Amino acid sequence: MSCPIEAKLAEMGLALPPSAPSRALFLPGKITGNLLFLSGQICEWEGVPQYFGPVPEVFDMAEGQAAARMCALNLLFCIKQLAGSLDAVAEVVRLGGFVAAPPEFGDGPMIVNGASQLLIDLYGDRGRHARTAVNVSSLPANALVEVDAVIELR
Repeated sequence: MSCPIEAKLAEMGLALPPSAPSRALFLPGKITGNLLFLSGQICEWEGVPQYFGPVPEVFDMAEGQAAARMCALNLLFCIKQLAGSLDAVAEVVRLGGFVAAPPEFGDGPMIVNGASQLLIDLYGDRGRHARTAVNVSSLPANALVEVDAVIELR
């Protein structure tokens, strides 16, 4: 059975990671009722961090958004693992984004847009979500970005 969302992802030149291993004692997500609460995912590929924080003095916003997009790809991997298919998503309800940045950096929400945009591109209006995006002093594995989510399932 084909998955239209995975096909759309491939058309965008993107793919799910082969795995999204946990770094500590927590589940990748938990379903209660028709809601899937996804644990935070950092910008790593198969457990290897790819983008590091904090945001440097000279910063490429496109690179920061790519880091957030990688977090979203890890979230999508977890959705598929827990719900069986990316097409099981009825709505992306909420995203939480965390950016490792110095106190004077005010563009953390612009970085987290990389994750938000991917979900909107994949799911259209069903991908639009409530969101929090904050700067923090550090993240696991010295990652630049971490994103978590709440998903409504069909």
